[in-house]
Amino acid sequence: MTQNLTDKPNILYIMADEAIAELMGAYGHPVVKTPNIDKLVENGVRFDTAYTPFPLCAPARAAMMTGRHASSIGAWDNGASFGSDHPTFAHYLAQNGYDTVLSGKMHFVGADQLHGYSRRLNTDIYPEDYKMVRSEWVDMKESRGEDWVNIMENRDRYNASNYGPDAVKVDGQHGDLAFDQETHFRALQYLNARGNNPEPFMLTVSYHHPHEPFWPPTKYWDMYEGEPIDIPEFPDNLEETRSMMDTWLNAYHGITKFDLRNPESLYRMRRAYYALMSYVDDLVGELISSLERSGLDKNTIIIFSSDHGDMLVEREMVQKRAFYDYCSRVPLIIKYPDNRNAGKIVRTPVTTIDLLPTMCEMTGSDASQPHDGDSLLPLIEQEDHDRHVFVEAHEVVGVPCIMVRKADWKYNYIHGHEPQLFNMKDDPKEWNNLAGSTDHVEVESELKALILDEFDPDDMAAENLASIRRRAVIKDVMDKQDVTWAYRPEFDPRRNVLTQHLP
Repeated sequence: MTQNLTDKPNILYIMADEAIAELMGAYGHPVVKTPNIDKLVENGVRFDTAYTPFPLCAPARAAMMTGRHASSIGAWDNGASFGSDHPTFAHYLAQNGYDTVLSGKMHFVGADQLHGYSRRLNTDIYPEDYKMVRSEWVDMKESRGEDWVNIMENRDRYNASNYGPDAVKVDGQHGDLAFDQETHFRALQYLNARGNNPEPFMLTVSYHHPHEPFWPPTKYWDMYEGEPIDIPEFPDNLEETRSMMDTWLNAYHGITKFDLRNPESLYRMRRAYYALMSYVDDLVGELISSLERSGLDKNTIIIFSSDHGDMLVEREMVQKRAFYDYCSRVPLIIKYPDNRNAGKIVRTPVTTIDLLPTMCEMTGSDASQPHDGDSLLPLIEQEDHDRHVFVEAHEVVGVPCIMVRKADWKYNYIHGHEPQLFNMKDDPKEWNNLAGSTDHVEVESELKALILDEFDPDDMAAENLASIRRRAVIKDVMDKQDVTWAYRPEFDPRRNVLTQHLP
């Protein structure tokens, strides 16, 4: 029997960071243990072809919050401003009477650290200012990536260090875990204090894990003792499969400075990632239990997703920023309190920029300003095989890079360089690049046209470079003046709780 929800159901939006859909029990992995997220899938709707709008933290979140393409709002990289003049789903829900609250990470860059949330329950974990803006980005964009590999080889950029030998630590506690524990505590505190408050809420709980460094608590490491852990396989022709985008990313991440093919290191790294995914799953379970104890579960929609994935040394690549599914595909699950459409799997391509119109439709909120997403609710009833989604990448690549996914096809556009075309049904690991094949001229032309009808790469390149130049000046002055936009919630030391959170 379908339960009647109120006109304004609550929303609990749970975000992980670098959660790889393929490496979750909830998405069919036989080893990774995610029993609480599994229950969300069992009683809700799983989107199997969900993508981030940008496989990088800050741009992905800004695009998701606004329902806009990252380039449309100037979210070019992890150091790009998120302008306060772009309405978010938090604005729309707040306008509709919701208490909009954020606990955890969101990586907003700029003076506005709320973007429609009435309050944040803790600080952020990453810089809110221009500290992530790199001087070499200007050189990279001005040269359109020419000789970028040699430039980066001579710089001390060791982003691959968390994936190399001895990178994994199992020590039970460190700063990143402490951040997630505080995020979790504040979220539970908020839910437990709701009582009979009739005001609807939208609570976003955003964890840092399973993001690297891969240092899981011992309890979760031990869960995978003796378990079969898959490690990447490297074909003999790996170098021939690399796109220009791959080459730029690998140079920036410094993969040649470490042995990324050591089987023992790969085993430990993957085991640690599995452990951290199970750690996040336990946090999800505790949030759900809190809803159930208070009775809030009867009128709360739960959404679970991630900002992007991680290459985890697939194709000898690390971190994010890439278009391959390990990096750009994300988990996305929606569960209603009455378990409507329980067990439904949607295979139509979607993106997290679709969450803005989806939440607004769920809550009767008016998304009055232009946005690029579409509500996911019609897809739950009937799939749309003509639907397509875009993914952008602009950080540490020489030119604009744009991916489009439609049905079984993925096309990676690298401005001025050879593209990639994959049939994801026949080639889910994306090894067989069909771009340029006479048998696939029609589909390649169609997908390229979709990108160029939506985006102007030359304009994007110019705007990106101009943005970095402006920010480089401001960063220098902010550093000299010791100015920061860091958000500091006000605490009442007498009660050891957030003053803003007191009833």
